[in-house]
Amino acid sequence: MEHLSYTEAARRVKAAGYDGMEIAVWDNKYDEAAQAVKEHDLDLILMAFSMGDTFDEMKQNYRAWLQKAASYHPRLINSHTGKDWYSFEQNGELIQVAMEVQQQTGVMVLHETHRGRLTYSAPAMQPYLEAFPDLRLTADFSHWVNVAESYLNDQAENVQRAIQRTDLIHSRVGHPQGPQVNDPRAPEWQEALDVHLTWWDAILEMHRQKGTDTLTITCEFGPAPGYLPTLPYTNLPVASQWDINLYMKELLSKRYNGD
Repeated sequence: MEHLSYTEAARRVKAAGYDGMEIAVWDNKYDEAAQAVKEHDLDLILMAFSMGDTFDEMKQNYRAWLQKAASYHPRLINSHTGKDWYSFEQNGELIQVAMEVQQQTGVMVLHETHRGRLTYSAPAMQPYLEAFPDLRLTADFSHWVNVAESYLNDQAENVQRAIQRTDLIHSRVGHPQGPQVNDPRAPEWQEALDVHLTWWDAILEMHRQKGTDTLTITCEFGPAPGYLPTLPYTNLPVASQWDINLYMKELLSKRYNGD
């Protein structure tokens, strides 16, 4: 919905029955985004990114981005943290930055499992989970499926450890050759959907046992071109991103809330 104002986007999101918005404020219009969400009685999750030409620049920018996002008091911050090619020590420094900002502001920072970041694969994640017992995740396991070129059947323990650290679900469905199926409603993707539902069920059950009041799920099938495949020459998307995300919302709301 990048072509819409924040006010119009929030209006459409509210009308569709969502409870909130997860926003990457690339245009720096935080005031406008936060006000639009508030006016439409929506919850807010903000995103943060570690970006920079050098590690020192990235570290500095990352802290500033987290502090800026936290100043708007979102429910939580979802972070794209580090690089897959940074050393363990460098990525660890960025995790520490996030923990410092979280402690200073009281806003939880979650680290999304995402290609290109320190969280890019299930096995690569394990040393960080061991070294940082307070590290919490946004589970977008579609990326791990893509990186591993499998549904991670041989990595059940790795996935289970990540599940135990998850506080936000991104309900994108991936497959072994891509981070997003073209349409999760299609019968040929039933296996992919079922695998991801099994993981999300486990996350939900873990939080129910903990007595968590609310578990947040972002319906995050991405746009075309890019995540959503397009037809050659015309660049027309093969399905409707909006309709797919609405389908995921309704599927998961019925599955977990009985709505």
